[in-house]
Amino acid sequence: MKVLVLNCGSSSVKYQLLEMETEEVIAKGLIERVGKNDAIVNHSPKGYDKIKYVTALLDHRAAIEKMLCELTDSNHGVIHDKKEIDAVGHRLVHGAEKFAHSVLVTAEVIAKMEECIELAPLHNPPNITGVRIMDEQLPNTPQVGVFDTAFHQTMPDYAYLYGLPYELYRQHGVRRYGFHGTSHFYVAHEAAKKLGKPIESLKIITVHLGNGASITAIDGGKSVDTSMGLTPLEGLVMGTRCGDLDPAIPFFLGRKMNLGIKELDDLLNKKSGMLGLSMLSNDMREIEDKMLKEKDPQCTLAMKIYCYRIKKYIGSYAAAMGGLDAVVFTAGVGENSPVIREMVCDNMEFLGISIDAKVNDCRGYARISTPESRVAVFSIPTNEELVIARDTKKIVGSMQGSKETAAGA
Repeated sequence: MKVLVLNCGSSSVKYQLLEMETEEVIAKGLIERVGKNDAIVNHSPKGYDKIKYVTALLDHRAAIEKMLCELTDSNHGVIHDKKEIDAVGHRLVHGAEKFAHSVLVTAEVIAKMEECIELAPLHNPPNITGVRIMDEQLPNTPQVGVFDTAFHQTMPDYAYLYGLPYELYRQHGVRRYGFHGTSHFYVAHEAAKKLGKPIESLKIITVHLGNGASITAIDGGKSVDTSMGLTPLEGLVMGTRCGDLDPAIPFFLGRKMNLGIKELDDLLNKKSGMLGLSMLSNDMREIEDKMLKEKDPQCTLAMKIYCYRIKKYIGSYAAAMGGLDAVVFTAGVGENSPVIREMVCDNMEFLGISIDAKVNDCRGYARISTPESRVAVFSIPTNEELVIARDTKKIVGSMQGSKETAAGA
């Protein structure tokens, strides 16, 4: 079975084509600046050199058509015809309480996704657009939706509710939903494999650190708490997002600086976090480099704040779960910054966390804790696309099996 994994963002299309018998990626790519005359196409087909060029792609339809052209190109294509794609798995951001699991996409599913748009106005519309375009391109090919929020639907009510009038939850769905669910799910299960123990017996904290960042408490394989909330703004300090904040601050700044709702939203989501604190960049590599090589005080402060917030969450989640077996760092920053992992884990011996500085000096997979550490600490590369592809294969395979059973009867 060949599964196409598709992630349509507001101005991007990210994709992978996998051969599921071997779970091998036979092509992958990223199309950036969708909607512009200078969109950037990055395409990497197995067995060929990476392809990169600039072209006009004025909407998602043009971008997806370009993706399909690359996959079937006569010179470097990995399939002869788009109909060789057996199923499409979509990364879908916000499913609210409507989706606790991955689902076969139907008209009813799309209608429910549209009801969630007000909770994710930047993400859900392009996600839905991607589903509809693929339905036009491959009308007889099953599509599966895998939601970022689904994994966190196991959180208990006392963890996901805010201290607001309960009516706001009942009428408007105001609660913690959490994101990066496929990433947290994947690396937690990988850690359990490395430990040689069933995940049902483990208490794990997964730390997803990219430009967006979140941390999740996983008890017995289930998410019991996570740092992102109603939206991805809450929680850890991120690339451009502020994270946890006194809710009165936007009111104060609105009055003080005469800022409207849109300006405040832009400030908190796009101008804060490490970009705002460092006064330099939202790229952690630049900030870390300036801290280490130039001892820049502003970048040093930003890094301390970033790591301190992660450390606080680890402590609180260990307390909430009543124990801790493993901590997992993942995503672009988590997998590739020994400095951040060391700063976070520093002085955590009281909790049973002790890392080996030499082993930690790595990128990608490693068990970085010392042999004496009661808590295992890992750096594990995430693979959200594989999770989506596996769920897609499982659901489509089940659907096909049901049809065969019905036919046999």
